Amino acid sequence: MTPQDLPTTDEIEAPPTHWEGDVLLRDGRTAHIRPIEAADGELMTEFYARVSDESKYYRFFSPMPTLSPTDLRRFTHVDHRDRVALVVLLQGKMIAVGRYDVVGNHGSGKEAEVAFLVEDQHQGRGIAQLLLEHLAQAGRERGVERFTADVLPDNSRMIQTFRDAGYRVASGYADGVITLEFPIDPTDTAIGVMHNREHVAESASIHRFFHPRSVAIIGASRRQETIGHVLVRNLVTADFTGRVFVVNPNTRAVSGMPAYKNVNEIPDDVDVAIVAVPADSVTDVVLDCAAKGVHGLVVISSGFAETGEEGRKRQRHLAGLCRSYGLRLIGPNCLGVINTDPGVQVNASLSSVMPTRGRAGFFCQSGALGSAILEKVRNRGLGISTFVSAGNRADVSGNDLLQYWEEDDATEVVMMYLESIGNPRKFSRIARRVSRRKPIVAVRSGRTTQGVPMGHTVRRIGAPPAAVDAMFRQAGVIQVDTLDDMFDVAQLLAHQPLPRGRRVAIVGNSDALGLLAADAASAVGLVVNRSVALGSEATAEDFEDALDGAIDDPDVDSVIAVYIPPLDVTGEEVANVLAAVGEQSDKPLVSSFLGAEGVPELLRVPDVAGSSAGRGSVPSYPAVEAAVRALARVVEYAVWVRTPDGEHTEPGEVDDQAAKRLITRVLTDGGLEAADAGIELNSAEVSALLATYGIDVWPVYPVADLEEAKAIGERLEWDVVLKSTSPSVRERPDMAHVWRNIGSAYEMTEAWETLNHHAADPATAEFAVQKTAPPGVPVAIRSTEDPLFGPVVSFGISGPVIELLGDWSYRIPPLDQQTVSAMVREVKSSPLLFGYRGTEPIDVAAVEHLIAKVAAMQNDLPEISGLELSLVLAGASSAAVLTAGVRVARIKDPRPDSFVRRMPDLITTIPD
Repeated sequence: MTPQDLPTTDEIEAPPTHWEGDVLLRDGRTAHIRPIEAADGELMTEFYARVSDESKYYRFFSPMPTLSPTDLRRFTHVDHRDRVALVVLLQGKMIAVGRYDVVGNHGSGKEAEVAFLVEDQHQGRGIAQLLLEHLAQAGRERGVERFTADVLPDNSRMIQTFRDAGYRVASGYADGVITLEFPIDPTDTAIGVMHNREHVAESASIHRFFHPRSVAIIGASRRQETIGHVLVRNLVTADFTGRVFVVNPNTRAVSGMPAYKNVNEIPDDVDVAIVAVPADSVTDVVLDCAAKGVHGLVVISSGFAETGEEGRKRQRHLAGLCRSYGLRLIGPNCLGVINTDPGVQVNASLSSVMPTRGRAGFFCQSGALGSAILEKVRNRGLGISTFVSAGNRADVSGNDLLQYWEEDDATEVVMMYLESIGNPRKFSRIARRVSRRKPIVAVRSGRTTQGVPMGHTVRRIGAPPAAVDAMFRQAGVIQVDTLDDMFDVAQLLAHQPLPRGRRVAIVGNSDALGLLAADAASAVGLVVNRSVALGSEATAEDFEDALDGAIDDPDVDSVIAVYIPPLDVTGEEVANVLAAVGEQSDKPLVSSFLGAEGVPELLRVPDVAGSSAGRGSVPSYPAVEAAVRALARVVEYAVWVRTPDGEHTEPGEVDDQAAKRLITRVLTDGGLEAADAGIELNSAEVSALLATYGIDVWPVYPVADLEEAKAIGERLEWDVVLKSTSPSVRERPDMAHVWRNIGSAYEMTEAWETLNHHAADPATAEFAVQKTAPPGVPVAIRSTEDPLFGPVVSFGISGPVIELLGDWSYRIPPLDQQTVSAMVREVKSSPLLFGYRGTEPIDVAAVEHLIAKVAAMQNDLPEISGLELSLVLAGASSAAVLTAGVRVARIKDPRPDSFVRRMPDLITTIPD
């Protein structure tokens, strides 16, 4: 390409905004990726000067010590279509560049040559893999199907980068150069590789917060009860095993430790900085910490997004500054972090409560609530492995913590108090994987209103609450209503094995409480297979025999023990029996013992790991109903864990390219403004689009008058329906809008006159004629694209009563067959599909296949903002789609969990 062929600065089309973003490197540090700009000449020159001669030779196959003005212009002036270049920035400096240049056509798409250059000191941090992911996604958006790369044989690191990408790589050798070529379709293997790298990077970024070798408290104070003084005291009294440094420019010492004027004066390395200075001083601290090489910041300071619009801007600047310098941020306005590992013992928080060592990791967002949570944990004897209060959650989120806890051997149960979810789709993906190994118990505030606290700069979820609940269930998350419920479930999971099924035995010395337990069990789907009433005078030996018998019973999966002591009896002997049985049993044992809450001292089994309440300890609940509720939730989780993942449903033969072409044409013809707002497809377009996924819509013929209706009926050889297609008529339960089984011109006349008579405004009734479908149950299938949540699919029986009751099931694509089947059976009105009161069962498989097709279409085509098969008549041998509608809109941003790794965007303001 000659210089004359290069576009001028004014001719360069702006690249898509979503090509730019913050990214996390393999070592847990952050960087920024963006398209190259024509004005990047100076950055490129400085970057190239820092690259070694060997790396330059590997890139260009010849000595190339400097870039000529022609080369510099060629590298920085790209069209962002057939020539795309992305750069990685850290602290404002370019540290890597990757590019592709289209060299020809391949099949129906293009073929491009791809190459990278990474600054030597940053090699080995996964930068080339990140660039390859982002270039592949850009290429897919620009019609590129295949990448090629020429690599010298001894450039083993780059060869491995391509082979490890998860694509199907073919290679050839000629003239001393290896040529690698591979299609860039996002295969399951390539996506799996990307997710694994994401997991490694995000887990590494959190590890240092929990395992710091040194901590600096910036804003440490000598004055009692100030935040800076509390932080120092809590860190020291927790017996932190690392080094503590205090930073205060106005004093020489704090709590007997030398005080430094700033973090750069500290003579040793600093892993984590705890920041407690006024909000307007935090920026200077970030710059000092970046210069010092600090890994991450925990910002306790308030005065950010929780204060209003100015605070949001200050918070966005803080988070952006941290990312640009490679730092991760917990907070601001947070309580801090805790790790109870005896090898660390770090309490970098405002909480004076240092929890005992336990098996549960805890994540919350509210700092004020965090203190109450830790107090409650201590009172229950639960124990914590690690704790994070993320405050306003400007950077580090619950997703990051899940990535860490998945590999943390000390954490067996995850507890989360969620006030907002920044990326629900990613949360669902990670939580589903983690839940297979470790249970997640979650409380979600704002569950009904979908509200977001003022300090959380995240978008509001547009999907209905029931859809979010469905996402939690799909991911295996145990969602509970209150904090007490969460602790009830967590203490059972932490100390007892998972049940094998729903069958329970009740053993107790109170008939009344035994009946309460049996009623509560039946109400939540448990099956009471054994009930032993010992009487109020029962001895410890009686309890032991009854418990042993229940545990040995093959028809019992769990045991509920109820003990209310007679007067002047401590119950210690019965407690010893419960503890001994609980320690040895392979079935869960829960109790209502003396009305105690948590894991009472009498029921604890010592743990070799250091926890006072180890595995086998018997949790107690003040009320038997609470014990039963907790057990029921654990049973549901155990059933989910033991249910293998099903194969993703295949919709059959699809032509997704034809679907994309149709949508592109509609959006292009509609104009940019209409495409942004959304365009309703006409009936012909709806039928054509759905046909690409094998969904046949029965033809419907709009008619303007009676004579036209008769003519259509004659053409269809009668047995037709006349119906109004106007929503204002169809959606009114008090207004007739369909006349079925019309077999002659006379009957059509009668139908026309009757329906027009009942219509409030016949001129707007929008009548149409359609062939009569076989009898069946009317069902509806819907899908929508939520800007934050991604695709959502719902199913329900059609009808105004069902709509009024909200009897819909929801799922998040992609769906497997088990999930689709559960959707159909989950709605309360589902008996209508299975022969209710002697009716003929419908073809459920046909309905499930339709759901699978709609889910696949919505998952593949995010441009579909809404799709509705509003009337599907499910009969004994078919499911006829009689009415359908589709709305499409231009995609402004990719889905939040797309085929590239990037950190969440920093939001300045929160839309209503």
